[in-house]
Amino acid sequence: MNPTINYIISELDGIYSHEEAREMAFWVVEETTGLSRAAISARKDTQNISNIEIILKRLRKKEPIQYIFGHTLWYGLDLLVNTCTLIPRPETAELVDLILQTMPENEPLNVLDIGTGTGAIALALKSRRPNWSVSALDFSPSILSITAANAQRNGNLQLDLIQMDILENTHDNLDNIGKFDIVVSNPPYICESEKTSMESNVLDYEPASALFVPDDDPLLFYRRIASLKSGKHLFFEINSRFGLETAQLLRDFGYFDVNIYQDMYGKQRYVSGRIEI
Repeated sequence: MNPTINYIISELDGIYSHEEAREMAFWVVEETTGLSRAAISARKDTQNISNIEIILKRLRKKEPIQYIFGHTLWYGLDLLVNTCTLIPRPETAELVDLILQTMPENEPLNVLDIGTGTGAIALALKSRRPNWSVSALDFSPSILSITAANAQRNGNLQLDLIQMDILENTHDNLDNIGKFDIVVSNPPYICESEKTSMESNVLDYEPASALFVPDDDPLLFYRRIASLKSGKHLFFEINSRFGLETAQLLRDFGYFDVNIYQDMYGKQRYVSGRIEI
């Protein structure tokens, strides 16, 4: 194998699993040399990477490689990320799949993504359904600037950006965002008490405001979004501990056809429902 790849793996083994270290090694060399994986594997050596020790130092501290290089590939998109935004997860790609499989393809639907962050969900839907009108909402102008940059970076996809804090705005103000065929959200849902079981690469680097909710109100965001009744079809990514509770919350607000779906790991991860608006 390429000696640079072997060196990076040897430096990261023990901190990460061997497979993770191998993936990171290829990612580092691909990013810093511009070579493809096939070209790297075929070479007996690789040009010197001047900042390799700085990169390795950051990786040994468990800094996500996506933040080190400032972007990540997800659902066919090349998304800019920084410490203001969550790194999109594979589970969230399954949420996009669920929406695409559930909703009619040829109808020009209106979609709202609440808590958009990088714009991952909104852009994935828009890229697969160009005839849909997609809006992306977040509380922070700096976050929405990344959403806008990602829209441009991925073929100048058209999104309507909305800056709003759904927890602080009144219902009257929230009503101004309009009504949608689909509302989707992957809001903060990890309880503060769950921090003890989380990896340092998440706790030390990813934004807490996008991750955590109080132990005494774990459905805070779901209650607020469901109460708006802004979308005929509502799709949530959820904490697997609260699948039944989230589904019941939707029913309490008048939603019907409420369903819970499992993710690739067999955990309750998504809830959907419908309502007349």
